[in-house]
Amino acid sequence: MGEFIPIITVDGPSGSGKGTLCRLLARQFGWHLLDSGALYRVVAIAAENHGVSFADQQAMEVIAAHLDVQFEAGDNESAGARIVLEGDDVTDMVRSEITGAKASEVAVIPVVRNALLQRQRAFKRQPGLVADGRDMGTVVFPESPLKIFLTATPEERAQRRYLQLKEKSENVTLSRLISDVSARDKRDTERAIAPLKAAEDAISVDTTGIGIDEVFQRVLQEAEKVGFS
Repeated sequence: MGEFIPIITVDGPSGSGKGTLCRLLARQFGWHLLDSGALYRVVAIAAENHGVSFADQQAMEVIAAHLDVQFEAGDNESAGARIVLEGDDVTDMVRSEITGAKASEVAVIPVVRNALLQRQRAFKRQPGLVADGRDMGTVVFPESPLKIFLTATPEERAQRRYLQLKEKSENVTLSRLISDVSARDKRDTERAIAPLKAAEDAISVDTTGIGIDEVFQRVLQEAEKVGFS
C-alpha cells in the first residue's frame, strides 16, 4: 500500500461548470489540477512543436506518455486555468478552434489514449489532486473518495456557451448551440470507450439555475464529510 493521496474527481458534460468548480477547489486546498479534456489538444500542439506526424503512432505514443504539461488554477476568478507546455504558456492556443479540430484526430489513436491514461494517473501526487473530465471517477481514478458529477439541462449549458461566445464577438445562435450540446451529449454517453456517466458512488449536483458559489459550497460540505479540509 502506498501513501494516501487525496483526490476529488469532477465529471460531467460540457458547460456544466466543471472547469470553474475545479479551479476553485484546487485553490481552496492548494492541490494540483488536471484538466483532462485539454490533454488531446496539448498532445496535438506538442506533436507539431516536435515535428511529429499524427500518422506516426509510435512517435505519438512517446509524445503522449512524456507530456510535460501543468495546469495552474491561478488567482483570477474569471480567467480559466493556465496551461503550460514545456515551460511555455499555451492556454490560448489550446482553446482555439483549430487546435480543437486537430485534437479530434489525436483522440482516435488507441496508443495515445492508453498513454494518456497513464499520464493522467501521474498527476496524482501530494498534496492532492482535483481532476476535471468525463471519466475521471469511472476510469482514471476509481479509488477517489469524493466523486462529483455535475449536470445541467442542455438549454442551460447552451446559454452559458452562448454568453461566452458573444463576449468574444462570435456570431452564434442559441438554437444552434442547443442542438450542438445535445448531439455532443449523445456522442459522449454512447461511445464504446469510457462513456460519460456518473460513477456509482458519485454525488450528482444539478447546476441548472444556481450560481457557481452555491455549487462550490455544496461540494466543500461533501469534502468535509470525507475528511478533506
